[in-house]
Amino acid sequence: MTFLQGIQELVQQVADAISAALKVEAEIVDETMTVMAGTGECRKRVNTIEEGGKKEAGYVYGRVLITKQAFVVEDARNDPMYDPLVDTGELEEVAEICCPILYKEKAIGVIGLLAFNQEQHSRLIKNKQQMLNFLWRMSELITGKVAEKEAANQLLLTKNKLNTILESIQDGILAIDHCGTVTHCNSTVELLLDTPKDQMVGKPLKWILPESPMLSVLESGKGYTEKEEIYQTPKQHFHFVVTATPIFNQNHIYGVVASIRKMSDVRKLAYSLTAGELDLSFAEVKGKSNVIKSLKQQAMKVSNSHSNILLTGESGTGKGVFAMAIHNASNRASGPFISVNCGSIPETLLESELFGYAKGAFTGANKEGKIGKFEMADGGTIFLDEIGDLPLHLQVKLLHVLQHKKVERVGGGQPLPVDIKVIAATNQNLEKMVKEGEFRADLYFRLNVIPLYLPPLRERKVDIPILMNHFLSKHTASLRKNIYGFDPHVIELFQNYNWPGNVRELENAVEYAVNMEQSNRITVQSVPGRILEQKNIPSEPSSLKAMLSLHEKKILQDMLRKYGHSVKAKKQIAARLNISLATLYRKLEESGLQSASFPAGYSPFTHT
Repeated sequence: MTFLQGIQELVQQVADAISAALKVEAEIVDETMTVMAGTGECRKRVNTIEEGGKKEAGYVYGRVLITKQAFVVEDARNDPMYDPLVDTGELEEVAEICCPILYKEKAIGVIGLLAFNQEQHSRLIKNKQQMLNFLWRMSELITGKVAEKEAANQLLLTKNKLNTILESIQDGILAIDHCGTVTHCNSTVELLLDTPKDQMVGKPLKWILPESPMLSVLESGKGYTEKEEIYQTPKQHFHFVVTATPIFNQNHIYGVVASIRKMSDVRKLAYSLTAGELDLSFAEVKGKSNVIKSLKQQAMKVSNSHSNILLTGESGTGKGVFAMAIHNASNRASGPFISVNCGSIPETLLESELFGYAKGAFTGANKEGKIGKFEMADGGTIFLDEIGDLPLHLQVKLLHVLQHKKVERVGGGQPLPVDIKVIAATNQNLEKMVKEGEFRADLYFRLNVIPLYLPPLRERKVDIPILMNHFLSKHTASLRKNIYGFDPHVIELFQNYNWPGNVRELENAVEYAVNMEQSNRITVQSVPGRILEQKNIPSEPSSLKAMLSLHEKKILQDMLRKYGHSVKAKKQIAARLNISLATLYRKLEESGLQSASFPAGYSPFTHT
């Protein structure tokens, strides 16, 4: 499109005004010599091409466009400089005055005053200088309109580019003017606030986000970065991270522009940048035993359930792997998986780690506050390992989260909604802890909606060779060693070992053997010493007394693994077996599991 085509309606108005003022006909062509406007006889030519469209053909319009000079033709019908074909006798014009339309030192068109009879000829030639001056003024008028049109087009183009840029940004972008009125917002803001754009633009920001810190930026001129902002409406709860920047115009604040992100998206981004291996699935749970097959089927069935899951089993049975596999098999797999070991974090820090804290909550706290693990898990899964070690006062807060799906930060007064799936795990007997007042019954029942028990390795010995080969492949690859299998005696040793540390201990034993082995096959010489001690397995006991003694020893070993070796644990074991503490110590000594020493201040003669 040429410059004059963009304002053709105006160009026609100019032609009509010229003709009315000067009492002659007017014609205006663009740089392609297409007639843009005309009056009288010339109106018939509008949108046709003059002079064949060839500037170099010798016609007057072509010369004006090339030379950028005005021309006066007093006798058109006898002037070959006006029309090379004057001899044909077909020429209608008798005289013409032409003036170029100049824009940015380029001829973008021509204005022509044409006479078709003697009266018009006399008026044109008699006042040719005045008329030529008038044409120059009309040319400048058209040039001004062209400049306005081009500026408007450039402004529209810039606006479209800006809108495209803003719409391509994933963050919400919202701008206000110096009065606090919303001047712009992108589609992301529409989604974040669940409000159509036309209901925000032109409205005061305080109607949309009451008490927004953006309004204080208008007064102070100081922006802020990554500030947490919470808004509560009768229908919705908004939790954002906002960066606001003032807009200055000659040292005066013109407005504020803010980028807005959902807090949940920030958490997911932080988690994706810091999380470790997340591709663990049920395929990582190795084994062909019926108990493992059944357990995996149960876990997959409940993976998409919103109900809480409690994983129980001895230490090292793979509760963490199962929790991650359940998460990755669920419809929350794209969300975060946050793991918290309740027994490894000091009690003084555990509350703030789990629930976060508000800014200025306590001395030494981050001045902007901190989000807790529950907030980080929003939209995903939180795995609470060693849940039995959670202090009683935090059990109350955890119960509140499970019941109301809201988290209250330390020092904060406003509960924050969270969408989480909770998987808890323990190697302790929570039912016993409930009876002894060490674990809240209501929390236990809330956590134990879907119980899954992970069996110890000794109850699925058929899986031991499978796990051995799995860990062999893993550690030979990482250590770059060419080891292809196990000596049969090694497999026998591993299957006869009791594995108190379960799968974790088995992996450590295989890793140790891979490090020690110098051949291409794991031999007995590379097996850890604690497993070699089981090499000479005693023959099957022949008498009833020996059988009972062996069975009793096994019971005592299981109890020690379950409750521990502390004095408190042994009191629990004695109560569980319904024997005195003195009897327990004697049986431990007879079984070679404990020396005969008693705790300080304890006398077997005063305890039954």
